[in-house]
Amino acid sequence: MSRKHPEEGPVPPPSSVPSAPSTATDRSPGPEVPSAASAPDPKRWWALAVIALAQLMVILDGTIVNIALPSAQHALGMSDADRQWVITAYTLAFGGLLLLGGRIADLVGRKRTFVIGLAGFAAASALGGAAAGPWMLFAARALQGAFAAVLAPSALSLLTTTFTDPKERARAFGVYGALAGGGSAVGLIVGGLLTEYLNWRWSLYVNVPIALAALLGAPAFLRDRAGRRDGRLDVPGALLGCGGLVGLVYGFSEAEPRGWTSPAVLTPLGAGVILLAAFVWWQSRAASPLLPLRIVKDRVRAGSFATMGLATVGMFGVFLFLTYYLQVVLGYPPVRTGLAFVPVSAGIVIGATQIAARLLPRTAPRILMSSGMVLAAVGMVLLSHLTVHTRYVPHVLPALLLLGLGMGLTFMPVYATATAGVPARDAGVASAALNTVQQMGASLGTVLLNTIATGATSRHIDSHLHDPAHGGAALDEAMVHGFSIAYRCAAGVLLLAALVAGLTVRPKTPKPAENDAPA
Repeated sequence: MSRKHPEEGPVPPPSSVPSAPSTATDRSPGPEVPSAASAPDPKRWWALAVIALAQLMVILDGTIVNIALPSAQHALGMSDADRQWVITAYTLAFGGLLLLGGRIADLVGRKRTFVIGLAGFAAASALGGAAAGPWMLFAARALQGAFAAVLAPSALSLLTTTFTDPKERARAFGVYGALAGGGSAVGLIVGGLLTEYLNWRWSLYVNVPIALAALLGAPAFLRDRAGRRDGRLDVPGALLGCGGLVGLVYGFSEAEPRGWTSPAVLTPLGAGVILLAAFVWWQSRAASPLLPLRIVKDRVRAGSFATMGLATVGMFGVFLFLTYYLQVVLGYPPVRTGLAFVPVSAGIVIGATQIAARLLPRTAPRILMSSGMVLAAVGMVLLSHLTVHTRYVPHVLPALLLLGLGMGLTFMPVYATATAGVPARDAGVASAALNTVQQMGASLGTVLLNTIATGATSRHIDSHLHDPAHGGAALDEAMVHGFSIAYRCAAGVLLLAALVAGLTVRPKTPKPAENDAPA
């Protein structure tokens, strides 16, 4: 018998509802189910494959050039001071333009911006692979970030509108969450393989065939409504929001080489905070706001955003520290270093697709999120006990498996819950807001944890400077000590994420806006 929950839209007839306990609708993330008259898209699983390819490409590029960077620096004659721009140019453009890209997707049409983003990303990647000098590579990376800012929110919002059945939606978001969480580790693996067996340029060229495959499938398998003809772009909001995010990302990126007290750090950080405060003020008054505040005022969605931000703050230091630990301390070559991260990817895939996707339709999202964060925190604690003499299999491997499983259990319900109940007109910008939180968390986490680690390393070296028992191994011991301190801090951040998820992501579905179809 059909019934209607006070916080949800009408439940479809029994034939379209998966069998579950009667309380499941109160505890699931509340996917927007179709009406009885609507039929699921017969090409939806092919659409998922196209969306997954695009998402994988965007996530890969956050880390794929990390291992290739020393080779690129040598080949192009890049200075040590300038090499960071290979990473920073991408994160600045990507993080700063995401909200604008999401709103453009809502106005122009998500399928159209998806195709534009794919084509532009492929062209920028080819330009970067053919770079004849450092600044050509920097410009190509910035273009990659700009087109990724259009592509990423379009991909997530297309996924949101394509899958509406609760069980199918859980499976689709399981795949998406696995790619979002594991793509960074896969980027390290692919970057190591390409650098060692081909050359660094292929870490950029590899995007071209991936983008072409997705471009071939997009016209045939993606389905989307037209853009909003009556919509207008909030230009003042775009300038304030993008300027504020760029200021924060730039300030965070300069903190490690220059120090937190440097004017080159404090000035962009202060400007970023002021611009974002002005952005929030303007969004409450604008006729067509870039980020409607109703999206972030919902407690469940805001809690999901906060959980994602804290999770990425704690997680992204792992890739940086372990890369140095494996290569510098244990002496791993690039390929072996990349392969060492396979357990993280495997754990995320299993946690997202085989555990979270199966449990989400009948389990409260906050239980999965909190459990995942606690599991990941345990993995971080295990990593904090590494020494210069530890071995990979008995000491590193269990920690990476726990981290992967924990992140998979967390990312999948976060994506599903944060996008549930969003009006169709706001699907792109809501997806962009979630991507922005993830990008900002990654930038902030890398900088903060790296600053903590380097500070602890310096103090350890100073305290053992005159100790005759410490010879050539002193530097390695100090480095590992710094990493251990950072891992403990990361574990604390992940436990905070577990607490935030448990307190804010209550078992209640975000209510769609009146007179508007859900996303």
